[in-house]
Amino acid sequence: MCYCMSRYSISFLYYDSSPVCSHLSQGDMAIFGVSNASSLATIQSYTDTFKVPFVSISMAQNHSGSSSSASSGNSNSNIKWGQAGRSQSYQLYMRPMYINALVDVIFHYHWDRVTFCYDSDEGLIRLQQLFQATNKHEKVLITIDTKRISTVENGYHTLRELHQIDVEADHRVLLDVRIDKAEQIIGLVMDDQTINNAKFHFLLGDLGMLEMNLDRFKIGGVNITGFQLVDSENASSKAKKFVDEWSELDPEFWPGAGSRNLNYEAALAADSVRLFTRAFGQILEHDPSFIRRSRIASAEKPRKCTDDSVVWAGHGKTILEKMKKVKFEGVSGYIAFDDNGLRKDFTLDVYNVALTRGTAKIGYWSHKESRFEEQLPFILRPGDPNVNRTRIVTTIQKEPYITIKKKPVQGEPLVAGEHLEGFCIDLTKAVAEKVGFDYQIRFVKDGRYGSPTPNGSWDGMVGELIRHEADMAIAAFTITSERSRVIDFTKPFMSLGISIMIKRPQPATKHFFSFMDPLSYEIWMCIVFAYIGVSVVLFLVSRFSPNEWHLSEPEHYIANDFSISNSLWFSLGAFMQQGCDISPRSMSGRIVGSVWWFFTLIIISSYTANLAAFLTVERMLTPIDSAEDLARQTEIQYGTISSGSTKAFFKNSQFQTYQRMWAYMMSAQPSVFVQKHEDGIARVRNSKGKYAYLTESTTIDYVSSRKPCDTLKVGNKLNSDGFGIGTPVGSDLRGELNFAVLELREDGDLDKWQRKWFDKGDCEQYTSNKDGAQSALDLDNVAGIFLILIGGLVTAIISAAAEFLYKSKMDSEKARTSFSSAIRSKARLSFKGHIDKDREGSTRSRSRSHSSVTYTYQGPTHVMGGNHGFEDANTHTEV
Repeated sequence: MCYCMSRYSISFLYYDSSPVCSHLSQGDMAIFGVSNASSLATIQSYTDTFKVPFVSISMAQNHSGSSSSASSGNSNSNIKWGQAGRSQSYQLYMRPMYINALVDVIFHYHWDRVTFCYDSDEGLIRLQQLFQATNKHEKVLITIDTKRISTVENGYHTLRELHQIDVEADHRVLLDVRIDKAEQIIGLVMDDQTINNAKFHFLLGDLGMLEMNLDRFKIGGVNITGFQLVDSENASSKAKKFVDEWSELDPEFWPGAGSRNLNYEAALAADSVRLFTRAFGQILEHDPSFIRRSRIASAEKPRKCTDDSVVWAGHGKTILEKMKKVKFEGVSGYIAFDDNGLRKDFTLDVYNVALTRGTAKIGYWSHKESRFEEQLPFILRPGDPNVNRTRIVTTIQKEPYITIKKKPVQGEPLVAGEHLEGFCIDLTKAVAEKVGFDYQIRFVKDGRYGSPTPNGSWDGMVGELIRHEADMAIAAFTITSERSRVIDFTKPFMSLGISIMIKRPQPATKHFFSFMDPLSYEIWMCIVFAYIGVSVVLFLVSRFSPNEWHLSEPEHYIANDFSISNSLWFSLGAFMQQGCDISPRSMSGRIVGSVWWFFTLIIISSYTANLAAFLTVERMLTPIDSAEDLARQTEIQYGTISSGSTKAFFKNSQFQTYQRMWAYMMSAQPSVFVQKHEDGIARVRNSKGKYAYLTESTTIDYVSSRKPCDTLKVGNKLNSDGFGIGTPVGSDLRGELNFAVLELREDGDLDKWQRKWFDKGDCEQYTSNKDGAQSALDLDNVAGIFLILIGGLVTAIISAAAEFLYKSKMDSEKARTSFSSAIRSKARLSFKGHIDKDREGSTRSRSRSHSSVTYTYQGPTHVMGGNHGFEDANTHTEV
């Protein structure tokens, strides 16, 4: 079947004479379609006879009717087919001839024996082309065994028998079948437990390797190499834009639309239409009357196609020549044709699936050069010029792995030891010495470790390795499965895991009155009010209770011990558990005293017990202890660096807790992700305990042991990771670097460097009351008690001074002397402690002359009844 374009419309045709003649008689300009060995002769006969271009998405075949001197797709190739001297052919082939690419891959892998499996007559033709291409290399002898297969099951049994014949041999199989069929055959081989999959290396004979479900093969042990024509992952490619537009179309009006799946044959069909429209548009632009003139010219010599149809030929040659000259970037890559109607200047990406790294692009095959690019790891072999060149080491600044010791002059290269220091600098020096290469260190341009971008490429150090801007990456570079698909890693030189960094909790604030912390401020206020209230109640009940009045000795006056001041003193003495020289006599007073004593007993006991716990235990409680704690709360934000393995871990994790954490991190506003590692540490320190940073455990240990000692690692490791040296896929240094790392580990150098850069710390080890840690009291805890003591002593001195002055003033008024003389008199008494004898008489005289006024009590002998009466009739009361 084929497609016919008539006035920019597409029709489907079967390869028999009636439909072809019917459309050609209507003035069709070109035919689009596929061809095989049986139909190609018919198509060529019609198109050559009626001079109508035929644009095929099938590969050109070595058919007797083909044009002469057609190149096999390589400018250096001498492979030709067809009959020389034949008239011009009207066929254009959109599918490139890539037999030489297959041969170059075989030579690259140094295969000396290949099993060629095919399932069609076209496979026989490609086998012939393969023989012709390999025969060019006279110095290399390749044995090709052929196996024709019919079905998927037949192909599987053929390969199974091949393995059973020699289970120890390596089997190199070129599968010349469609991609979907190849996927099924390899899948059956991989699922067979009796087959050692590692013994098979498949080379696919189709151009759409990425159309396979390659995820199922990355853990099966099989090794698969193939070509990809359509680069739909490149953001700047036409294929990517075409897929974006195609996925948005309505499949009801555009069958097959609405999907991002694009096989290479569909891309070739799309480019075929674009090829014709561009060529025909250019013709009409230069000659608007082209169609009318072509019909007039062809009408002069009409040709019968069938008895009922006549074809006006004559315009096809001009269209064919114009299409051969059209050049543009199409969905299937660069579109250009040689004089024989074959694609030229195209490029094929080479991919490989292996157990060690998954799917990776390992090179590309260029039509012009007919070889793999030299800068790709594909051809970096010992003895090549690139082996002894200065190697570029990409890295990223992160203490203590890479630290800038001294900033270099602008334009001056970084020198290890002079400008840089750290764990990775010591590692770089050691591996360079062991492997034997010169190196130059460069910081990664975008400051990232490496993660996939929306357009399918990689940023950071991974991107630089893929683009071969660097030969290796030595840094705190985590080995992940996703990165291992596009670059290679050595054995890990350090083991670690993701942990949680938070701000270090501070102990309860120490202050002068820390001893009051065991009781709340409300309780202290209640105690003060209780003290005052008890004192007032004791004063009142003592005033109204007759039993509290008694006869004072020896002055013989009626007295009551519980004045307001004495009541306050009694309550304070009881509260301080010191007692007092007065006690209640009445029942009511003793009840008040009893309940107050019981109250003070409970309060003081509780205070003492709580004080011991408060002042001897370090009150440092971490708000979170695990990832589960983080996931269950929303008060503390948490995040990771915006590009790296930690973010990828949460993104790809299937564990429910980590999925919930990832959902939170993606929805949190403002963003919880940081651009640089230093930003994450700064955010932890400046967020007052409201942000947790998720990063490598070794980094948290290092930062938390350095001043200002305000961060802390909590919880267990969330996963188990390792840092490794990254290299481009297939690097000639990978094996040597791997051995060097293992030797450094066995010699103890890695442990020595880890102790050197990580174990020296400035901070005390963190302990919390959950660990039962205790500490002795210090002055900060109890300084308030000393302040109260000093304050009380100062207050007493001031009070005594006030009393001294007041008493002196009162004595001066009573004795009618000057205030200064009264002060001197009392001062002498205070300093000497006694009164002079010669002054005693005068003093007494003055005292008597100014004695207090007294009232004589002349009542009955027994007053107030009972044993509490006054027995002395001359008793007086002082007012």
